[in-house]
Amino acid sequence: MNRSIEELLWHMPTVHRMARDEWAKGFAESVLKQARRRGWRPSVKQLAMMQRMFTGPDDGALIE
Repeated sequence: MNRSIEELLWHMPTVHRMARDEWAKGFAESVLKQARRRGWRPSVKQLAMMQRMFTGPDDGALIE
């Protein structure tokens, strides 16, 4: 299930806090910083990665 950008951004602090590796932690932090800019939208690759990092309750787990 594809989540909205707003929903994915809402969960990014949790992703950052619970990430098990430094790359995922850094990615979440980077997205959160960029999202503060007015009119910012994630690139196609960023959005795809955000979707992969978050799987909702319907999919079984919040964060892998």
